[in-house]
Amino acid sequence: MELRQLEYFVAVAEERNFTRAAERVHISQSGVSAQIRQLERELGAKLFDRSARAVTLTVAGKAALEHARAALAAAGAVGQAVDEVTDLIRGRLTVGMVIGCTVTPLFDALAAFHQAHPGVEITLLEDSSDRLVEGVRTGAVDLALIGASATTPDGLDALTIISERLVAAVPAGHPLARRRRVVLRDLVAHPIVCMPPGTGLRAVFDQACAAQNLQPVIALQASAADAVADLAARGLGVAVLSESMAAGHGDRLTCRILADVETPALLALIWRSAYHPAVRELLVHCRRAFARPDSVP
Repeated sequence: MELRQLEYFVAVAEERNFTRAAERVHISQSGVSAQIRQLERELGAKLFDRSARAVTLTVAGKAALEHARAALAAAGAVGQAVDEVTDLIRGRLTVGMVIGCTVTPLFDALAAFHQAHPGVEITLLEDSSDRLVEGVRTGAVDLALIGASATTPDGLDALTIISERLVAAVPAGHPLARRRRVVLRDLVAHPIVCMPPGTGLRAVFDQACAAQNLQPVIALQASAADAVADLAARGLGVAVLSESMAAGHGDRLTCRILADVETPALLALIWRSAYHPAVRELLVHCRRAFARPDSVP
């Protein structure tokens, strides 16, 4: 018994006509008839009643039909599984990362993935969160680490890595350093140093200011959190950062959570639901890397 015989059997059963079945499977009618006769000999029973104008299944044919369909479906599943593995071994993966990101577990995940699947070509792309989201939506980017405000983008799958409040960071001697509680109105009385538009942290800040009809003076912008902190440490403005971004600069900056900005800044991995097998495998490594207790600052 061969799979092609089962395919021809199912075609004749569904078409109820040998000629139409032959057209469907792209061989001659005589070829279909010969293969069906051979299958019947192997099974020891007639599968079709050929006496009427329309070909109909015999009792044995009806009993065999669903099993034949299941066998063809199983064979197709085997082929699909092999195709996925082949794609994974020989595929290409474009990974996006928000500009200025210093969270290294993504690099650990990429290294582990590369070691396990060296045949996959990996491209790492730095861009703003907004453009990375659009890239994932269009398929130009397979998976991206982005900053977001409050919630992850609609229509995409996501894994939130960090969800934190905004802080104001200032050097010793700054008026805000003496305050135990800092609100947004206190902050905008001073020049601001923050990340540029298109980043999740900036989106949270801009939305909070707009909600209170405040117009901050953005003195300087930098894509990297360390650069924002360095500029603030030199007295060029009040740094607006997330809690973990500011944590590494406690020796030179005093940090105060913005008490009236409750919307969190998120760092998240995003991907499309119908993702590539290589993305699924990379996500395994990402979940493992980010799950370590020391994985994020």
